[in-house]
Amino acid sequence: MTTLAVDTSEARGSVALLRSGLPVAVKRHDANSDYSEWLLPAVEDILARASAQLRDVDLLAVASGPGSFTGLRVGLTTVKAWAEVYGKRVVGVPRLEAIARSRGGNASGLVAACYDAQRGQIFGALYRCSTAGLATVEGELVISPEEFVSWVGAHAGPVGVNWVSLDPQLITSLPGWNKRLACGDAMNQCLPELATEIGRLAEDRARSGLFTDPLQLDANYVRRSDAEIFWKGR
Repeated sequence: MTTLAVDTSEARGSVALLRSGLPVAVKRHDANSDYSEWLLPAVEDILARASAQLRDVDLLAVASGPGSFTGLRVGLTTVKAWAEVYGKRVVGVPRLEAIARSRGGNASGLVAACYDAQRGQIFGALYRCSTAGLATVEGELVISPEEFVSWVGAHAGPVGVNWVSLDPQLITSLPGWNKRLACGDAMNQCLPELATEIGRLAEDRARSGLFTDPLQLDANYVRRSDAEIFWKGR
């Protein structure tokens, strides 16, 4: 299976081409470039490096959020267009789930995934990991780092939690983190090239027939846009 994976959730995005779960070519987003300018040339680059074309791709994988409104729209709209033009299957993947899966370590237990959402908040979620895969303990949140540590603690109690984050210092710098360390928690740094893990998750779902209807493919922003917040505040 050849999979093209796209992550435009935030500035630390990436694209990747995989064959049967193994990355063939990966490109990290240049944070100084808008996704509307960067995405197509980046995909052309990784396809060229793999001596492939879009028509050779079997599966399109795309991060469905949470993240930047503009970035997510660019990624999702582009993947929808490719699906229609080339007749390709699509799988939308929650970015926090990809982060949780990337942690390594034991094959069971609780996993807390998070990353910077700006405005003094983080995107976060708690999963239970087993040999059957990841199961969401609670839905995705946008919350302050302090509140997220307390929230995870309320669900986990004295049970140790594996943490994985693009921004571990937002958690480990908190006074409440010492209480979690006493429970056996451990923090893992997540690498920013998440398109590879998004592609692997998409391949797993594709093998189970869990495709996403391109017409129903939509972003999970978790948080309202600035425009909506400001309009409702008028």
